[in-house]
Amino acid sequence: MSIALQVLYPATDGTKFDHDYYTSTHMDLVEQHMGPHVASTVVTKGLGGGGPDAPAPFHAIATIIFPSQEAMGAAMDAAGPVMQDIPNFTDVQPQVMVGEVV
Repeated sequence: MSIALQVLYPATDGTKFDHDYYTSTHMDLVEQHMGPHVASTVVTKGLGGGGPDAPAPFHAIATIIFPSQEAMGAAMDAAGPVMQDIPNFTDVQPQVMVGEVV
């Protein structure tokens, strides 16, 4: 069973998020440290909300797919440098969801 780790960065007034740094540097760190355990990754940049002219509720959402719970555990064990890098691109406290890919 594949496992998805989603990291959501809420967009609220006054928060910062450097998309260029996130896609070019932070996601490279994800690949370097967690990559051997990852099946795939997708990053979605927030553009808008559910209605016309509604702002995006999130700056970005990263979805990382692991082939198993054990693979996710191994990736998280190696994620120290990834976690330490967060203040370099945002001042937002990310939300995290782990789920089964169905």
